[in-house]
Amino acid sequence: MDKNLKAYIESGKAVLGIEFGSTRIKAVLIGPDNEPIASGSHTWENQLVDHIWTYSLDSIWSGLQDCYSNMLEDVKNKYNCDIKSLGAIGFSAMMHGYMAFDENDTLLVPFRTWRNTITEQASEELTELFNYHIPQRWSIAHLYQAMLNREEHVEKVKTLMTLAGYINWQMTGKKVIGVGEASGMFPIDINTHDYNEKMISQFEKKAKETGYDISLRKMLPNVAVAGEIAGKLTDEGAKRLDVTGNLQPGIPIAPAEGDAGTGMVATNSVRPRTGNVSAGTSVFGMVVLEKELSKVYDEIDLVTTPSGDLVAMAHCNNCTSDLNAWINIFKEFTELFDVDITIDDLYSKLYKNAMKGDADCGNLVAYNYFSGEHITGFEEGRPVFVRTPESKFNLANFMRTNLYASLSVLKTGLDILLKKEGVKLDKIYGHGGLFKTKGVGQNILAAALDTPVSVMETAGEGGAWGMALLASYMINKKDNQSLADYLQDEVYKSETGYEVSPEKNDVDGFNIYIERYTKGLEIERAAVETLV
Repeated sequence: MDKNLKAYIESGKAVLGIEFGSTRIKAVLIGPDNEPIASGSHTWENQLVDHIWTYSLDSIWSGLQDCYSNMLEDVKNKYNCDIKSLGAIGFSAMMHGYMAFDENDTLLVPFRTWRNTITEQASEELTELFNYHIPQRWSIAHLYQAMLNREEHVEKVKTLMTLAGYINWQMTGKKVIGVGEASGMFPIDINTHDYNEKMISQFEKKAKETGYDISLRKMLPNVAVAGEIAGKLTDEGAKRLDVTGNLQPGIPIAPAEGDAGTGMVATNSVRPRTGNVSAGTSVFGMVVLEKELSKVYDEIDLVTTPSGDLVAMAHCNNCTSDLNAWINIFKEFTELFDVDITIDDLYSKLYKNAMKGDADCGNLVAYNYFSGEHITGFEEGRPVFVRTPESKFNLANFMRTNLYASLSVLKTGLDILLKKEGVKLDKIYGHGGLFKTKGVGQNILAAALDTPVSVMETAGEGGAWGMALLASYMINKKDNQSLADYLQDEVYKSETGYEVSPEKNDVDGFNIYIERYTKGLEIERAAVETLV
């Protein structure tokens, strides 16, 4: 047991970050050097209810409490102490989505997550109205689509939130979110680091034409940049977080951020000319821009860093879900024969074996679409694996195909930035479950983008650690110290990660695969239309 860390925790100086991911809620406690010293997690899954992907309020709160409780247990096991106070807390969650509340703060309809692709008309009309791409998953697209659908609840909406903003609100009593999270609700003016006032006026005028007299500014939460305090933990918030009742109120809370922002922080990619790819249930690639893009692209979203710098994002709804499903089939196979192989060993061996496959996957192709994909034009998805009688169908090619499939939509989007816009990248970092097995996901991403890719040892801590770092920055930054400088000077220092460069054979193989993939999208279209 580390007595120094025990004393540090008991003094109430440790900092906590909690992130609501798509399949796991994770808590990371960090110490004086910003290193993770304890963690906890809770596994959960979204539900498809009335054709809407959602999580219930009960599952949100029970999941948060279980995650925090597991973190406390880890602290008890490692340091034989309890937590009564903390230096700071930060909450993060999957970006975007729609949580609408009435004047009594009652949720009007079930939380509509980022995964839903039900706002196409709203997305198209708002993009045209603003001359600014509005993705389907953004909060404003969900609100406007509900208006277009004449949904009964719209007239009662007084507060509009994302999941991260909702948690922050319930913990502090303040309706405040970070600028990066806010940029997934409504377009941000990068000069003011606040909502774009011209677009707010345009929306309110459009809403009135649709029959709704609303004040969007009053609906939306206030915006804060990294380093500002978004409120303090209330007595009620402390009791909802810690069911033991030990946690004391008054702890400063960092502005709630989305998983995009925490991913940037967790990979030290908040400066211009840096980028990162987060690959888990969904996958998105982000590049911090030096200047605005030359035109509006439906495939590219514009968000911001937690400090408010402009970021181009290619967001894909599907990444590892289909891969995980296949791994589970192999797990069932081992259990059928009473072979004791852990799930981690299965991932490792099958992923590594994939690298023995043909660079072009032996004329196989897969579509991992559990849900729709905006970039390739699908509102719904059907997982599909396709081969011809002449394809080289073996285990290595099978796994390599599924790994390629997990990054194919991302490649389609990022090629716009790298090839059409000529965006320059000094570094791109990979993080998330796809990169856990060394020499696999990282190498395939390098081949897909034809760009060197780095993975840090700390990247596996993910967004919860990134959120903890934002909370640490809030209370520990020096005067006028930027977030980028704080991360470089206080967190990463000399750590640059393990970098791999793309191999020409792999790059050529992925390009051949993506041609086959693009031609075969009609197969996916047929599956969506016929398999209901």
